[in-house]
Formats: sequence, structure tokens, C-alpha cells
Amino acid sequence: MINFARTPFLALAVTLALAALFMPEAHAASRIKDLAAIEGVRSNQLQGYGIVVGLNGTGDSLNNSPMTKQSLTAMLEQLGVNTAGATLRTANVAAVMVTANLPPFSTQGSRIDVTISAMGDAKSLQGGTLLFTPLLGADNEIYATAQGQLSVGGFTVKGDAASVTRGVPTSARIASGAVVEREIGFKLASMNSLRLALRNPDFTTARRIAMAINDLMGTPVAEPTDPATVRLTLPDKFNGNIVDLVTDIEQLAVDVDTPAKVIIDDASGIIVMGQDVRVSTVAVAQGNLTVTVTEQPQVSQPGPLSNGTTTVVPRTQITVEDGSKNHMAVVKNSVSLRELVDGLNALGVGPRDLITILQAIKASGAMQADIELM
Repeated sequence: MINFARTPFLALAVTLALAALFMPEAHAASRIKDLAAIEGVRSNQLQGYGIVVGLNGTGDSLNNSPMTKQSLTAMLEQLGVNTAGATLRTANVAAVMVTANLPPFSTQGSRIDVTISAMGDAKSLQGGTLLFTPLLGADNEIYATAQGQLSVGGFTVKGDAASVTRGVPTSARIASGAVVEREIGFKLASMNSLRLALRNPDFTTARRIAMAINDLMGTPVAEPTDPATVRLTLPDKFNGNIVDLVTDIEQLAVDVDTPAKVIIDDASGIIVMGQDVRVSTVAVAQGNLTVTVTEQPQVSQPGPLSNGTTTVVPRTQITVEDGSKNHMAVVKNSVSLRELVDGLNALGVGPRDLITILQAIKASGAMQADIELM
């Protein structure tokens, strides 16, 4: 037997362990970096039209894809090859759309990933090479150029009587396949104020972010202007390095407050409930009417040495299940999400019936949460 009086450190460890065991669960805090983004610091979408060559007979058919034929003719003429009057017959070329995201503060010469998608009737882009393709922004200016060997995740194998397709063989990617040619100017160092845009707008969370920033600065420099925005005015003692200021703010931990909401996807039967969903005490009964019709036709043979014929006699069996064995269950006033889920699971129903039950509980006014249908 251990004498705790003689082992004060062991007694202290046991006490702390028991206190941690019975301590109520605390809300997990998240960094401001994960909750909000600086307004204006964002990526920009780019797109371009290009040609993929080198396909092994899986490209566009030029008769069905006039855009591919026109692009191929224009490209050859630009390279000095005269195709006037010639009949082009090739299945190794495909017209594609090239898309990319230009990250903020990207510099000239840096590389970004691109995605390539077939536009015509190409069957696969496997083994293809994207030719030089300018990528344009929303202002119709060129910000990057893409070129390189395609990486295709899907494939198609076809025989005389069967075919197998896995993934999407008409979509591909090129890792670091585009070179940034033009930078998007954003003068962060010259700004006198910043606006933090919350990814999930909420009044309480915005106020907590402002309070955390003010506690760090020791002066009221942050103010929530709406559920999605917190305005930050640079303090007077700011030393001019805005990167250090943003870094300190991003690492602050804030308790996130989320509204009580139930998300339902009726098509797939998915139900997602937040931890603050509460249900008043209600009684729920669930029963299904199931009618099963079984056909088992039997063959009737004529007797020996008779002039009868063989006939098929129908045999039908009908079973009706009205759910009379299902009884009314009581879902008690829940104090936690686990108790609510346990109460609903006690009904022994599937996700489809559970969706209807949740909607009925909401209609009765017993659910203190919003239901959102996807």
C-alpha cells in the first residue's frame, strides 16, 4: 500500500488527474487565422483556351469539333505551315480549357498548378502535352502562361464487348505547369486599417475576435461592424511592420460560437446536427405501411394418356405490414447532442424516416434550431 502522506508529489498528481477527469468539457478555441481572412488578400481565378497534342487516337474528331480544327489550322499557319485546301484527319489533338488560381502576392517567375478539361468529344487526355496557353484574368489581361505534360488520374479500357472507365480520363492536371508573368499589386504596408472577413459570419464570434485583439493591443483598435467584418485601425504605437502585427493577431485563440442548426441532405440521407441543438420533451410514434406482393407461378402438367395441355397456374402471396409493433417513444428534453442522438436512435428508424421525424419535431415547435435543406 502506498502512503500518500509520504509521497506528496504522487498525491498531487492523483488529485490533478481526478480533477481533470471530472472537469467539464471546455469549448475548443480556434485561431483568428482559421476564422477570418484579411480583406483584399485573396487568390484570383485564371482561364485560357489551349490545345493538347500527342494523344493516342483518343482526341477530338475534327468533323464533330470544328473549334479543334480551326485552332489546329491557326496554330500551324502561325508556325509557318500552310494548310489551305488540305484535309486534316487526326485524332491526336483535343481542344481544352485551362484553369488556375493565382495566389495572393505571387511574383513573376513563380509557378502555379493548372487544371485541363476537354471541350470536345475526346475520349482521354492520357499521354497528351499542353501547348503554350496564355491564362487570362477577369480584366482580360494575361497573368500566366501554361505548358507541359499532362497528368491524368482516370483511364478507360475498352474491348469488343465491354469497357471499364475509372475516374475522369478527360480531365488532367499539371503540377507547377504555369509561370506567373504579371503580378497583382496589393500595397499592404501602406494601409492604415485592415478589415477581417469572417468565413462563417456570426455576431458573437466577431465580438470575441475584436475583444481578443483589443486585449492584445491594450487599446480599442478593433471593432465589429457587422457579423462578417471586424475593422482594425492600426495603433499609434505601431512600428510600421504590418507583417508582425498580422502575425500576432492571427495566432490569438477565440472561442467560436455557432448557431443551432440541422443540415439535411434528402437526396443522400445525410443528417448533420450542431452541438447546440436542443429539443423539448416530445412523444414520437413512427410506423410504416409495407405491402409485399410475391409471384410464384407453378406449372400444371396433364395426366398420363390425356389430351390436356401444360399450363402455368399463377400463385400470388400478399403480405401487409402496418407497423403495429412500433410504439410511441418519448424523446426527453435534451441537454446535450449525445442525449438527443441517443433518444432519436432509440426509435429504431433509418436516416430517411429520421429526416421526416426531425422536420415534424421542428413543425411542432419543440426543436430550438434551424433546419437547412441542401
